[in-house]
Amino acid sequence: MKVIKKYNLFLFIPLLIINIISIFNMYNARYINSVYNNALIKQSIWFLLGYLIIIILQKIKVKKIFKYAKPLYILSNILLILVLFLGSSTNGAKCWLNIFGFTFQPSELAKISLSLYLVDIVSNVKIKSWKDELKIIFKLGIITLIPSLLVFLEPDTGAIINFLIILLITISFLKINKKWYITFITLSIFCIIIFFGLYFYFPNILIKLIGTSFFYRVDRIINFANGNSYQLENALINIGASSFFGVGFKNILLYIPEAPTDFIFAFSTSNFGIISAILILLSYLIIDIFLFYKINKINNFKNKIFSYTYLGILLFHEIYNISMNLGLLPIMGIPLPFLSLGGTNILINYIYLGFLLNFFRQKNNFTKSKVIS
Repeated sequence: MKVIKKYNLFLFIPLLIINIISIFNMYNARYINSVYNNALIKQSIWFLLGYLIIIILQKIKVKKIFKYAKPLYILSNILLILVLFLGSSTNGAKCWLNIFGFTFQPSELAKISLSLYLVDIVSNVKIKSWKDELKIIFKLGIITLIPSLLVFLEPDTGAIINFLIILLITISFLKINKKWYITFITLSIFCIIIFFGLYFYFPNILIKLIGTSFFYRVDRIINFANGNSYQLENALINIGASSFFGVGFKNILLYIPEAPTDFIFAFSTSNFGIISAILILLSYLIIDIFLFYKINKINNFKNKIFSYTYLGILLFHEIYNISMNLGLLPIMGIPLPFLSLGGTNILINYIYLGFLLNFFRQKNNFTKSKVIS
């Protein structure tokens, strides 16, 4: 198969390792809660569809997708609006939309559409003066703000961070004066000071501004260091009490809420031991290094920016989820790519990978420096 070339084994072998570990964990998930009885079948289907997506995306000219960046961006925002009225609520967040029996998370689609749209704009912009710089920064900011406000209402903190990562990476490729970066940092610090001022001294005003549900999430994030989280306590116990090979199949050491999703790293370490954690970390490291190396060789400006936006999102999810499982960062609904249970997130990650692999195999897409082959 052309997709799995020799150099792509640096991607597919660790990816398959992560997938297999995920499947093993989904088998054990049924012993946590009956809700996860079909987790194994569902996850297997998502992975098969993911690899099918990669194969399909190798057959088309992905660069044509950028032509539909704006319509796709508009569609994703429409879906984000619909989810506020028609979406199903889980754990206090209305993030899921059911269309024709298929449940998915529109904020995941919004990641790709935002990446495509921002990259398409940046690749066609011509900056000649500071007014042009201000105009393009303002335009990119507004385009990012729209889906951010919509997911804020769900609320989905993780999605907002993803959008911000996409925006910052895209802007970093603009040749603009450094004063804009200084201005952005200054405004960000100012907004943070105001936010925490309201949080500590005028909480009632802040609740009116952001809503009770979102305030609760912020409060949980700020106070995570107090160690009062039932999820985190059980996750740390599972990690600390795990042996080298874990408790194995059909055994659960200690119940963890959201084990197959947000706390999959702790769940996997408990199930299949420290060796499982080592394999996961090593697999992600190899994937990240491979993608960074290949992306850095891309000569096409548009493809390169888009690829880096995904690498940024991928690194954020890996670092945050694992750190969250270890109690180093506050608990948020951040899944671990290719490992956590969840159809929409898995498929979106495979779509991103399909795009990148398509970019990697395009002729005249690389610099003259030596690449892995």
